Amino acid sequence: MDGRQLASKWLKTEALLSDSRVADYIPATRMYNSSNLHQMLNQYGFVVIKPVVGGGGAGVIKVTKEGATYRYTYLANTRSFTSFDAMFRSLSSAKKKRSYLIQRGIRLATIGGRPIDYRVKVVKTNGAWVFRSLVGRVARKGLFVTNLCKGGTMLTAGQGIRRSLSGNWVRSKKNEMRHVTRICTAILEAKYPGIGQLGFDYGIERSGKMWIFEVNTRPQ
Repeated sequence: MDGRQLASKWLKTEALLSDSRVADYIPATRMYNSSNLHQMLNQYGFVVIKPVVGGGGAGVIKVTKEGATYRYTYLANTRSFTSFDAMFRSLSSAKKKRSYLIQRGIRLATIGGRPIDYRVKVVKTNGAWVFRSLVGRVARKGLFVTNLCKGGTMLTAGQGIRRSLSGNWVRSKKNEMRHVTRICTAILEAKYPGIGQLGFDYGIERSGKMWIFEVNTRPQ
């Protein structure tokens, strides 16, 4: 195992939120509890809850509110409820006992109706950070998580941007991802010296707005 691992998504999110250069790339994030979930669903209509510790898309649950209907999707199964309390009770059993956080849901650009996000991996080599990969990941049909271990499909970032947005955006969006990655890497390394590799998960909305969903210190 090379370098430090920083398992907590909450700590990494807090570190990035503290820097005005990248804070706008982080979707609103709060610790999981009933009042935070209720408030964020009323505000955004769509949130994702995920374990504070864990990767590979494991345990990630999508929660939506449309009118008076509440729904959550775990893997390919969706359940609907007519009240927040009924849904919250059901969620409590679905999410096991782990500690979770809630993140504003982002409606990603899609390819053939399947959401796509991007993984940027950097590794520290001979004292300098080097870009190892920049790839797009398309969710398996029917799933909303794009993780390859959950059956997602990989393609180059350029192909992903071209097919989900437009060829005109390929260069600018790849440059933006690299630029933000460099800033975030410097922030995290200053706060947690000794990290040796980082994996950044980016999403892009149809409008072109880019988000950072997660930073992994042990990227797959």
